[in-house]
Amino acid sequence: MSINNFMISNILSKDITQRLNTITTAALFFISMIVVPVGIVGAASLPAGTTGVKWNPGHYYTIQNWANDDPIYMAKVYKELKATPALRGMQMRFLWGWIEKSPGVYDFSIIDKHLEKLAPMGKRLVIQVQTKSFEADWKLIPEYLKAPKYEGGAFAFRDWGSNTIDGRNIKLWNPYVRDRLIALFKALGQRYNSHPHVEGIGMIETALGQSVTPLTTAQTDKWFDNLIVVHQKMRTFFPNTMTIQEINYPRDYLKQIATAIVKMGGALGCPDVYPDEPGLNYSGTPKGAYHYFSQLSGTVPIAPTVEKVNYLNTRGDKKGHVPTVQELLVFARDELKSNYIFWQRLPEYVDNVLEVMNFTNQKSTPSGGLKAACPTAYPSCIKN
Repeated sequence: MSINNFMISNILSKDITQRLNTITTAALFFISMIVVPVGIVGAASLPAGTTGVKWNPGHYYTIQNWANDDPIYMAKVYKELKATPALRGMQMRFLWGWIEKSPGVYDFSIIDKHLEKLAPMGKRLVIQVQTKSFEADWKLIPEYLKAPKYEGGAFAFRDWGSNTIDGRNIKLWNPYVRDRLIALFKALGQRYNSHPHVEGIGMIETALGQSVTPLTTAQTDKWFDNLIVVHQKMRTFFPNTMTIQEINYPRDYLKQIATAIVKMGGALGCPDVYPDEPGLNYSGTPKGAYHYFSQLSGTVPIAPTVEKVNYLNTRGDKKGHVPTVQELLVFARDELKSNYIFWQRLPEYVDNVLEVMNFTNQKSTPSGGLKAACPTAYPSCIKN
């Protein structure tokens, strides 16, 4: 069913409405996109004409991206997934530069390989396309994006107070970078939307990082405008699959993004579960990311991620305390009203996560005790 106008009005201001209308109009005029198929995914597809969205909420691993192709690590992952009913699958992260080899030429073989393992187990895959790196030498973007047409494709950033480059983010304000990212999601959608074991597709956090060369207001505004355009297109490429945007900062843009996600029927994620983080919990103006989670639960899917730093402390500045896995679960379940929780699988914490996954509350329902009602933003839900 479509979103109720009254619900939208609660989060939509007049200036945001005008901006979204402009973005929607602009999205209709994109250039055509070249897609070069790579092999065939050997799995049954959803029936033709299906209008619902795949819906299998619950607990999922998040795989460290360095381990995507590590046979020893992944063998342990598959063994744990098979032995733990409360774990419904896993989220895997792929840098853009890993999967697009040249313009319109994609290598999805590693995704196919993992789907071939997951499908017979009845487990599911969530794909995250990473357009931000956290190490300066990561291959974030395809080489061709470094050309002048794309303004070099990415900008370097530092953490606050740091004097070294901590990573890079894409120059999404550039329309050519935006269009190439859309082309990637189109290729992914053609290949995986109808795959019954592809549960979701998503993008990394909204935090830009402190650019070494300060961004202008116009660049930042256009970056977020284009992020919404990419998601609007993604929804058309993945009509039967959850599409996730992680939100955290800057708070000034979160209302615009959350409003757009509701309007298009997307999902909201967050790269952190920090019970005591002031910025994420902020209730003033502009509101922190967690405000939108609790407010929009039941309307769109809510899908935060527990990262390594969240196991270490309840605050990013380490002024909180070391939480238990159960404490993180309770916060994400009861305060954020989560439908999905992605647990980063780290060797030093995996035993604690598995212990909690085997508690009765997680084993008693397919959703592992998380909210399981079909979001009202979806026309219907496919539980397969």
